Amino acid sequence: MTDTVQSRLAARNIVLPQAAAPAANYLPYVITGSLLFISGQLPMEDGALAVKGLLGRDVDVAEGQRAAELCAINILAQAKAALGGDLERIVRVVKLSGFVASEPSFTEQHLVINGASNLIADMLGDAGKHARAAVGMACLPLNAAVEIDAVIEIR
Repeated sequence: MTDTVQSRLAARNIVLPQAAAPAANYLPYVITGSLLFISGQLPMEDGALAVKGLLGRDVDVAEGQRAAELCAINILAQAKAALGGDLERIVRVVKLSGFVASEPSFTEQHLVINGASNLIADMLGDAGKHARAAVGMACLPLNAAVEIDAVIEIR
C-alpha cells in the first residue's frame, strides 16, 4: 500500500473536490476533543447531484455503490477541510452511517453502502476499518439516492 492517503487517492485518480458548504442551518463538520463529526454527504460530483432516485426502482445496486463511493469522497473532502489539508491526522474512521433511499421491498442497503466502506478502507488502510449502519429511507434530500455521515478519530 502506498505511503499516504493523498498518494493512494492519486493512484486511483481520485481528486477530492472542494468541501461543500452546508445547504441549511448546520455545520459541515464539528470537532470535539479527538473526534471529527462529518455531516451527511450526498453523491455530489462536479458540483451536481450525480445519483438520484430510489434503489430498487430508479437506481440499481451498482449505481447505488457508485453513489456511496461519491459520498465517501465527499466525506474525505470535508475531513481534509476540517484538518487543514492533512488527512494523515486521521487515526481511525470510527463509524459510517449510510442512508439509502429505497423502494419498500429493496433489502440490499448493506451492499450499496459497501461502495463507501470499500473506498474508505482502501484509502485509509487499517484506519479506515469502521463500524457501520446501512438503513433504508423513504426519501432523502434533493432526491439523492444515498447520504452518508461519519465519525472520525483524529490527532
